Amino acid sequence: MITPYVAQQTVTDFGLRFPDLKYSARLAITTDTTLTISGAAPRYKAVIKCMPTGYVWVALNQVADDPAGATFAASGSEMLTAEYVMCREVKSGDVLHFFSSTATTDVSVSLFALGTNN
Repeated sequence: MITPYVAQQTVTDFGLRFPDLKYSARLAITTDTTLTISGAAPRYKAVIKCMPTGYVWVALNQVADDPAGATFAASGSEMLTAEYVMCREVKSGDVLHFFSSTATTDVSVSLFALGTNN
């Protein structure tokens, strides 16, 4: 069974069905932790949540890391905090990368399949 994603969900993800593909990890401090998207569907909505003591950086198909410094610079990572749920479209075979500079940060990823007509 592939749990479908229903369009127009709120950022709180209320109303979504329980997904069949769920992953979680406790991130090691300053270590790139990866999740390869695999499943029967070609595309998914990935609902990503964290319970950090600080923050988590998330990147798609490249290493996630801390910001470059005190000035703005291009980055391949997005910041995720406990107050925010991130939902991004991913493809089967994509690799999500997670990084935190604080210890004992928990992350969960729930995948909702997208149909070919979405």
